[in-house]
Amino acid sequence: MAEELTPETPDEAEEPIKQRKNGLYQGVSDELAENMKSGWADTELTGLAPIAQAAHTADRRAALSARFPGERLVIPAGNLKTRSNDTEYSFRASTEYAYLTGDQTHDGVLVLEPVKNGHEATIYLLPRSNRENGEFWLDGMGELWVGRRNSLAEAEQLLGIPAKDVRELPQALKDATGSVRAVRGHDAGIEAALTDKVTAERDEELRVYLSEARLIKDAFEVAELQKACDSTARGFEDVVKVLDKAEATSERYIEGTFFLRARVEGNDVGYGSICAAGPHACTLHWVRNDGAVRSGDLLLLDAGVETTELYTADVTRTLPINGRYTDIQRKIYDAVYEAQEAGIAAVKPGAAYRDFHDAAQRVLAEKLVEWGLVEGPAERVLELGLQRRWTLHGTGHMLGMDVHDCAAARTEAYVDTTLEPGMCLTVEPGLYFQADDLTVPEEYRGIGVRIEDDILVTEDGNRNLSDALPRRSDEVEAWMAGLKG
Repeated sequence: MAEELTPETPDEAEEPIKQRKNGLYQGVSDELAENMKSGWADTELTGLAPIAQAAHTADRRAALSARFPGERLVIPAGNLKTRSNDTEYSFRASTEYAYLTGDQTHDGVLVLEPVKNGHEATIYLLPRSNRENGEFWLDGMGELWVGRRNSLAEAEQLLGIPAKDVRELPQALKDATGSVRAVRGHDAGIEAALTDKVTAERDEELRVYLSEARLIKDAFEVAELQKACDSTARGFEDVVKVLDKAEATSERYIEGTFFLRARVEGNDVGYGSICAAGPHACTLHWVRNDGAVRSGDLLLLDAGVETTELYTADVTRTLPINGRYTDIQRKIYDAVYEAQEAGIAAVKPGAAYRDFHDAAQRVLAEKLVEWGLVEGPAERVLELGLQRRWTLHGTGHMLGMDVHDCAAARTEAYVDTTLEPGMCLTVEPGLYFQADDLTVPEEYRGIGVRIEDDILVTEDGNRNLSDALPRRSDEVEAWMAGLKG
């Protein structure tokens, strides 16, 4: 990685741009500085078409404006976060900011300023790096180091929102009067500028509203979720084709294979991929992915592609590494499949949100009683929650820009609500028999199975967005054979 040029000594504090690297300074001659100011073509872009979701983000801002009349609303994108020393993590804009703007650049801030008939929206962004003071080549965030940013005029064309220099915003917020709400946790500098103007209670109301606003997906969001699921299906196919290479290395070969598909067709993975082979499948969030991949074991692969517009799939399949389930693996798998079928069937408009969980859990409880692992009847098991020793987690969650979407929504608007068309959720029952669980026969131990699909509530029922991937055990085996064949 190249190092930035920096002024020769700390005494040059008057210089507009200077960086320090490893305690050393490097000089920039006057002649070089002057040379770098000129000889560059004008690359300003005009006539840009708005981004695909611009109309949708405008509608979302209008709804937000109607909910909080007369109040200034501040929604930051967030800042770069240090990974180690002077390197940063890849940036991902805050969900609230991206949902309302479509922009994904760091340090951006959306401000809705109250006016007589609603709000005027302004997006505050970093402009193109300055060529007169050398920022574009001397600053580590200059465009010759990290790439060209859109100019403010270009951003206005793309996003459909008036744009201003974000460096002017902190002082403007300090000087502003009137009621203010802000989304917290993304930009400490913006929060500091608002210290005396906001309260935690009022800000939480804004966060809750923006979470609940995403419960119903619009047409753009549904299309993005379908795109995410389609790419994810191709990523699972990629993995099946290289299971022999994973056997020769580790679970990380699986992780890397899926990540390649996510980066080629999307922005990233929507969350850390769970590539759990053998008994690792019994660890719900196994993301170390450093274990052995062995023929005869199962692979629990829980992964999702995040699209370039930041919508993620969340899909799980439990696959026989050698392409064929053993009798005990099939027995457990088929029980989970039956539970998932019951859960999916319960997803429909007007149903209680909890219905799909209850339906799936009932099937699992019945299976555990049937197998003699717990004393029945199933009603007793469910009442006492005894099945949870082997099921552990809820049967699903809302899905969208966040893998666990709408997480700040009120209980009455989420888990205690009824399902409506446009909601998208996962249905993901599982059974997990830990390797050290002495309450089950030895043949069960170390087997973990989860099957997960992304289900859209429709006007007349539901649609499985991830149905490109087979689920039934015999179909899974045939699918794998075709890919390996």
